[in-house]
Amino acid sequence: MTTEEIAMRIEGHEHEIRSLKHRMDSQEEESKSIQQLAVSVERIALSTEHIMQEQKEQGERLKVLEREPADAHRQIKMSVVTALISAVVGAAAAAVLVLL
Repeated sequence: MTTEEIAMRIEGHEHEIRSLKHRMDSQEEESKSIQQLAVSVERIALSTEHIMQEQKEQGERLKVLEREPADAHRQIKMSVVTALISAVVGAAAAAVLVLL
């Protein structure tokens, strides 16, 4: 093997090494991008989970608020009915006492 052949082979190897270094640098950048993307997706998933939990809690609070007027209306009706029944029973008792 001559000196020229050795020099050509070394030059070929150096060219391949530079090419491999360039490809490796590209792979490292791509790996960093993928890692950042994975972290971002994880953050989004956690945020979404938190939002869903908050929405569930708000739904429960909304049900309580929607039920409140109906409960108050029912209480008022029960009070009126109780007052009417008490008045009728009181009148009946007074009538019975008058008759005795």
